[in-house]
Amino acid sequence: MTSLRSRILHRTLKRVAGNLALNLPLQIQRTRMDELARRGIRIPKEVTVRTVQASGVHAEWIEPAGMDPNRTILYLHGGGYCICSLDTHRGLAARLALAARAQLLIIDYRLAPEHPFPAALEDALAAYHWLLSQGIPERQIAVGGDSAGGGLTLATAISLREGTKALPAALFLLSPWTDLTFSGESIHTKREVDPIFGGDGNRLGFAPAYLGINDPTNPLISPLFADLHELPPTLIQVGSDEILLDDSVRLEEKLKAAQISTRLVVWQGMWHVFQVFAPYVPEAQQAIFQVGDFICEHIP
Repeated sequence: MTSLRSRILHRTLKRVAGNLALNLPLQIQRTRMDELARRGIRIPKEVTVRTVQASGVHAEWIEPAGMDPNRTILYLHGGGYCICSLDTHRGLAARLALAARAQLLIIDYRLAPEHPFPAALEDALAAYHWLLSQGIPERQIAVGGDSAGGGLTLATAISLREGTKALPAALFLLSPWTDLTFSGESIHTKREVDPIFGGDGNRLGFAPAYLGINDPTNPLISPLFADLHELPPTLIQVGSDEILLDDSVRLEEKLKAAQISTRLVVWQGMWHVFQVFAPYVPEAQQAIFQVGDFICEHIP
């Protein structure tokens, strides 16, 4: 059973989500999201944040007290490849680092439409190779992200598999956006209950900006259509009340068919990237602890 706090927030989000409508100019959307995050999502006191350039990619090291220096996370934020930033996701990243007792690198990858595919993927790969150049072996790295960052996490792993073969120890995906063709049934069946995207056909309108002239079935854009063999163990978390539910359900089926160690956790009554609300909703913090346990399991 979901907590009272989550039920109240679910109703509140459904009521106010229209205030972030995607028909606003993009720069206003970006500014509004950054301001909301700075006001509402505090950074835990137990972490230190340092700015760094990772092979030319602006990034931050998030270092929790008592971290294990032999455990590293590369985090790729969501936002439809068009909005969100270090400001919007610093709080979530800090709580993930604390849960895993790991140092975490969160990157400010280039956004569309100014920088469409493959710019975000190029930046993610550059940051990953920068970690390796700092002497951090791939067996000590977990890569994860939320929403578009979840899809980007998969695209990064697929690219590494086809290139250097230096795959990370584990992947974790929070409400991943894996299908930019929007072919999942939950796009329609969850519309009435989804408090973030439901009832508004424009809520996922960022896809054309990221695609540019590219085919949405490109496996590095929509990893659901990729060959998923030889990928690292993967944890997927998704809310039962989001239109992207089937992006996770179908991904789990494909990963298991490729004989990848996979765990899908559907959090009942939860919404898209509910983990961001860990300061307010107990289920969100529980989910973050689950990610931390998963990372510690694969990077002992």
